[in-house]
Amino acid sequence: MTMAVLTVDQVAERLGISRWKVHDLIRSRELTSFKIGRCRRISEAAVAAYISLRIEQEAA
Repeated sequence: MTMAVLTVDQVAERLGISRWKVHDLIRSRELTSFKIGRCRRISEAAVAAYISLRIEQEAA
């Protein structure tokens, strides 16, 4: 199984939000990320989990 790792800019583009909002989501721990050296990365699985959580919250 191959898991893609995305940059903050790529996540922002996929979600249709600003890169600053992505950083806010990371800071608030709503979106899981990790660092490789000085570079912040987010797995596709973390993005999918965030989207699923938001959909569940909106449906409730």
